[in-house]
Amino acid sequence: MITLTINQQPYQIEADPDMPLLWALRDLIGLTGTKYGCGVAQCGACVVHLNGEAVRSCVTKLSRAAGQKIVTIEGLSKNNDHPLQLAWNEVSVPQCGYCHSGQLMSAAVLLRENPNPTDQDIDNAMAGNICRCGTYPRIRKAIHLAAELQKKEGEAK
Repeated sequence: MITLTINQQPYQIEADPDMPLLWALRDLIGLTGTKYGCGVAQCGACVVHLNGEAVRSCVTKLSRAAGQKIVTIEGLSKNNDHPLQLAWNEVSVPQCGYCHSGQLMSAAVLLRENPNPTDQDIDNAMAGNICRCGTYPRIRKAIHLAAELQKKEGEAK
C-alpha cells in the first residue's frame, strides 16, 4: 500500500512503486486534470507540485511521491479563483486547452518564487511547457495579469 497526500487529501493505493505518479492520479484516483502529453518529461502537460516544486508526473515514480505533499490542477484553488486561473480566463489563453493544467502549475511556482516576473523570467520559467496551439503571447500576458492580481490580493489582506 502506498500513501499519497494529494490536494490535502490522503489516498491509499495499491500500485507498483515504479508506476508514474501521472497514472496513479488519473487511473487510480480519478484526478484527470493532469494530462498525459509525451511520457518523457519533455512537454510539461503533466506538471504537478511535489512539496511545492513543479515536477513532471509522467516520470515521477510513486516511490518518490509517497508521503510527500502533491498538488494537482484540481487543488490549485477551491473555486477556480487562483489569480492565474482568473487571468487565464480574462485573457482567453486556452485554444485547445490540453496543455494548460501543466502551464498553470508551472506558472504558479514561478509566481510564488518571483511575484513580479519580467518577460524573460516568464519565458525562461515556461520554456519546458509546450503549447501546440502557440498561445505563448497570451500565456505571458496572463502571467503578468496574475502577478498584478496577486499583488492586489496581498494588499487587500
